[in-house]
Amino acid sequence: MFEYKPDYDRSKQRIDAFWEREMIDRPVVQFGLAKPPHERVPLPDAHHATPAERWLDAEFQAEWKAASLSNQVYLGDTMPVAWPNLGPEVFSALYGCPIHFGDYGTSWTEPILHDWSEADQVQLDLSNPYLEVLHEITDALLEVGRGKFIVGMTDWHPGGDAIAALRDPQRLAIDMLTHPQDIKALLARIEADYLYIYDVFYTKLRDAGQPISTWTPLVCDDKFYVPSNDFSIMISKEMFDEMFLPGIVRECQFLDRSIYHLDGPGALRHLDSLLSIPELDALQFVPGAGSEGYHRWVQVYQRAQKAGKGIQVNCTIDELDLIMDTLDPRGVFLSVGNVPSREAAQAMLKQLEKWRPAG
Repeated sequence: MFEYKPDYDRSKQRIDAFWEREMIDRPVVQFGLAKPPHERVPLPDAHHATPAERWLDAEFQAEWKAASLSNQVYLGDTMPVAWPNLGPEVFSALYGCPIHFGDYGTSWTEPILHDWSEADQVQLDLSNPYLEVLHEITDALLEVGRGKFIVGMTDWHPGGDAIAALRDPQRLAIDMLTHPQDIKALLARIEADYLYIYDVFYTKLRDAGQPISTWTPLVCDDKFYVPSNDFSIMISKEMFDEMFLPGIVRECQFLDRSIYHLDGPGALRHLDSLLSIPELDALQFVPGAGSEGYHRWVQVYQRAQKAGKGIQVNCTIDELDLIMDTLDPRGVFLSVGNVPSREAAQAMLKQLEKWRPAG
């Protein structure tokens, strides 16, 4: 189906089993592995006057992503996915937040909601230039990637993260006490807007014959995404449950497949609330810089499995023995770092084929 992933159908079967918390022959496993230097193609040169011009140049972005993907090897269940990227606050930009683009793959926005009396003026703008660029990059990727790689959705970050960008996270933390009803009203409006925008890009991708994917390179023929709320690290479990959990539940109900992005140890206070969502399929826990190490978080993954959820485990190749000793392989998605060679990758895959449920 895809030139860069000739065994796509088999990997898709494993991912379908992952969504059902099952396993065919082994868990889903993805890892980065570059082609030998002599097999790589050069990346296109950027001749833009500013970082913003480079980020917003749809043709350049598509050519750069296509060349970058062509330089990788897609063993295991690694998927060749390219997605239009304007940074993690692009959804808030569709309401008017200016985006500032950095040199090294980073962008950030400026808050525009300076007073809650102005909340009704914060409206989704379907003629917003950033939305136009997302369409342009998606269309360009679909053209250059036809039959070669998968085109995914951008990193939306709706809900609480969108309001945090509109308002400023520190101010929003205080607003949780002083303006809870204003927050709830804006959340309801943003939620409806997000579901509309999601459907626009879902339809575009499916009409082009694409599975649905994104920055987490799983795939699904139906509606799939990665719900999240990075702002939640700043608030209590009680506030999260009252203000944001209902919207996350509705998002999971809207989606056919979902994996929640739980960002940082401080967000673990919300774990039980998230695991209680019947429609949530899986958990993606990211410990963050300085907190790496599977051994530190074994109980987090075990709790998620006990709750009947799939899990994405970010790990290194030398942690696999411990993972295989402490988890059930059903419903596991391994994202493995530091795989040094094709030979090491093949040995790892053979090792994982021996992993079977206890008993």
